[in-house]
Amino acid sequence: MTQRTDRIDELIRQEIGEIIAREISDPRIGFVTITDVETTRDLSHAKVSASFIGTAAERALALAALGHAMPFIRHELGKRLRIRRIPELHLQADDSLVRGTRVLQLINDLGSGADALIASSPEDTLPTPVARLPHEGDASEPDPPPALPDMPAHAGGDRRPGKRGRTRASTGPRGKATSHRRTNRS
Repeated sequence: MTQRTDRIDELIRQEIGEIIAREISDPRIGFVTITDVETTRDLSHAKVSASFIGTAAERALALAALGHAMPFIRHELGKRLRIRRIPELHLQADDSLVRGTRVLQLINDLGSGADALIASSPEDTLPTPVARLPHEGDASEPDPPPALPDMPAHAGGDRRPGKRGRTRASTGPRGKATSHRRTNRS
């Protein structure tokens, strides 16, 4: 897609999020995040991806309630946006948050020694990711590397003019800086 459609997608995503937060008071919707909007080139249609938190039944109910609110949201977009055509909105559930949380839960269960097969199914309420606590047998944090001693100023060799190893910068034929190493030949 072009940069223009990308900007419009992001603008529509932000505006839909604000409309849901401030204008819609349906308790069935609950906590929803608009994760992505993808419009067609002619701006006639837009796929709106939304992520919901809750059980599978709660997510389905919230998706249906938000689907019923889409005509109102489109009308509000028409008031807020200055574009020629407000796209027809097509709502779809984004389950990437559910899958990502499930993967984190499996990793956490494996790290704690719990049986991953007994772990809850993705149909359950999403767990809140937490930082892993240290367990017995974990490797301790490595000691910081020792500080290097201060080097004397002359440790890198003599850099006085006329001495071997001096670097001189100049400009080349196109005005770009080039460096030349000057060596003394005896």
